[in-house]
Order: sequence, then structure tokens, then C-alpha cells
Amino acid sequence: MDRRFGYAVDKRFLPVLLPLGFRSSTQGVTVTDDGAVDATFGFLTLRTRLDNIDGAHITRDYRWWTAIGARLSFVDDGLTFGTNANAGVCMHFRQRVPSALRRKGHSALTVTVEDLDGLVEALSRR
Repeated sequence: MDRRFGYAVDKRFLPVLLPLGFRSSTQGVTVTDDGAVDATFGFLTLRTRLDNIDGAHITRDYRWWTAIGARLSFVDDGLTFGTNANAGVCMHFRQRVPSALRRKGHSALTVTVEDLDGLVEALSRR
């Protein structure tokens, strides 16, 4: 059965998120029965195979200006789909995954979902 992980939204940031097309009721990360991982955020989608996930871990305590929205990392080629500054799951990819923001792809994606431990567990199944 597909598992969907919704975003943990800090409502203070909705004025920033809503113009990006973000809708908390329909967006999040889905780990599908057929081995795909789909992350949606506003108008953006990132899709990869579960066997392309090289690891996932929880990260915490972000600066809000680097965590909110769909963000490219200034340090590496990572991508963030962020809805709060508290915590998220960073998943690392074996092969880069392209997005509309970087066609060459990303080596990691951070998502600020509600069930952090559940997503890490779902991504560790191979």
C-alpha cells in the first residue's frame, strides 16, 4: 500500500508558501508500492526510484530563510521542500535526480514532513 507523508506546516509561513502553489492537503512525499518516491511541493515534483535512495536521516533547527519554500542549497546541489524551520528528512541519492530548478539534478532532497521517523523507515526499505 502506498504511504503518503504530509508536510508539517508552520502556518506563519503560509503567506510565502501559498503563492508558490503549495497546498498541504494534496502535497507531500509518497513512497509507492511499485518502488517509486514522489515528492510534490507547489508546482514542483521530484520523482525517483526507492533503490536510488542511498540513505535518509533527520535534520533539525534550520534558519527559516534557508528552509521555507522550494530552495536550492548554496553549499551543494541539494534541494529543499520546506514548510517549517524545525525538522525534516534529508534523503541522499545514488544518482542525481533532475527537477525543474536544476536539470543536471540534485544529490539530496530535504522535506519537512510530519512523520519524520516513518519516512526514514519507509525510505530504508529496499
